[in-house]
Amino acid sequence: MQNPIKENSTNSSNHQIGPGFSLTPEQQEILDGVDRFAKRELYPLARRMDDEEWWPEGIMRRFGELGYLGITIPESHGGQGADLLTSGLVLQAISRWNGAISLAWIAHDNLCLNNLFHHGNEDQRQRFVPKLCSGEFIGALGLTEPGAGSDALGSMTTTARREGDNYILNGRKIYITNGSIADVLLIYAKTSPEKGPHGISAFLVEKDFPGFGVAQKLVKMGFRGSQTAELVFDNCVVPARNRLGAENEGLKIVMSGLDLERSMISPICLGICERALTLSIEYAKTRKQFGKPIAAFQHIQGKIAEIYALTESMRALTYRVLAEAGAMTTGEQGRGSIHALTAASVMMAANGMNRVLDEAVQIHGGSGYIWESEINRLFRCTKLLEIGAGTTEVRKMIIAGELLR
Repeated sequence: MQNPIKENSTNSSNHQIGPGFSLTPEQQEILDGVDRFAKRELYPLARRMDDEEWWPEGIMRRFGELGYLGITIPESHGGQGADLLTSGLVLQAISRWNGAISLAWIAHDNLCLNNLFHHGNEDQRQRFVPKLCSGEFIGALGLTEPGAGSDALGSMTTTARREGDNYILNGRKIYITNGSIADVLLIYAKTSPEKGPHGISAFLVEKDFPGFGVAQKLVKMGFRGSQTAELVFDNCVVPARNRLGAENEGLKIVMSGLDLERSMISPICLGICERALTLSIEYAKTRKQFGKPIAAFQHIQGKIAEIYALTESMRALTYRVLAEAGAMTTGEQGRGSIHALTAASVMMAANGMNRVLDEAVQIHGGSGYIWESEINRLFRCTKLLEIGAGTTEVRKMIIAGELLR
């Protein structure tokens, strides 16, 4: 099967966008190709996923067949050998048509797979990466705990104790995207609790390891088809060969991953806002009041103009940050200008999305308040993106902290 990502993606050493901050023709072709696929195959699933919190079995394998997984992973390990901007374009297109799947996709491809490849040894890469790229395995990442959200590192209570060739994990993780369907999970635990955040290590936990379980699947307000779970580790036995990186060096992995995660949340916001703009224009042109389409009224025109301006501003910053974050080498993340820039990108995108969907629902009036409407489904996605990967308040702290150094 032809692979449009490999054929059209920029080389991983070229993190540029086209003249005037627009996409190159090759990048636009990737975006359009994934858009056509998502409209055809993912959009029809969205209503049922939202109504029933249902997950479509085999969807990750379908992504793998089409070359829509492992975007930033070298071809030598089963990936596409493309850059972070290309990965963002794939996510943007998916998000236009099925937000729940976009959330599952980023947890798999960015949070788990990308981290695993860049911080794992060759044995771990050979065992896990090809199957994650093909969709045979589904990946997840576990950091947040019931008592450790914004202070995820300092307040972490999950521990890992070395016993011979194994580690014994005890603790809980919560709000874990893909947690109930994942085959391999990147889990953080304290190996030296007395060292605080500097005593954290990362582990690759496989779903059939003794002592690992799913405590509950969580029911959410938005992104409902994305499977979110609380995980439990009760004397969970993890082979030492599954430790990712050196012992007590998990902080480096966390910080490097967070900047990339933040840069990749923005395309979700962008894709959803693009769809909200389209729905708002269509509704305004067809809904009639006082004998004419509501699009004829100046206050409705003002709302559409604001949605457009916010979406285009979001697009410019999203693409810029994806290009710059993708150019980082491992070890550059988690500090400096890129740390502030990725936080600014996701803050602007998530807060902007909140404003966009608020106006979009207002344009739709009573029909937008009905649960079954598409614009209502999009509206219910807004809050998570102002909370996940560091709340808006934490993002402001990061930006100010870097600027005031």
